[in-house]
Amino acid sequence: MTRRTAEHPVFAQRLAQARERAGLSQKQLGVLAGLDPAVASPRINQYERGKHEPQLKTAKQLAKVLGIPAAFLYTEDELLAQLLLQWGELTVRQKKDLLKSIETSAPKREPRKGR
Repeated sequence: MTRRTAEHPVFAQRLAQARERAGLSQKQLGVLAGLDPAVASPRINQYERGKHEPQLKTAKQLAKVLGIPAAFLYTEDELLAQLLLQWGELTVRQKKDLLKSIETSAPKREPRKGR
């Protein structure tokens, strides 16, 4: 996987990470996401370099093609990013079981006053 640095925005880093994980070229990703083939590769390249960031609708389409939750493309938290990648692999039943497990093991929070 290509090494990304802090100079790239989180979206750029996550997009490149997900694309490489999926084994797609920049052009393939762009075309599958509905971009014009003539601009698909340069557009994805600009997104991955952090020169431009797509509109949310396009980001959602890229995530769909990559088989990941769109939230993955925006999270700065590395552990959450890994969880989101795994989340996409789970069945609905597994997701519900995981949530239930987290709810029962997480410390109870006191309700906020004034709400």
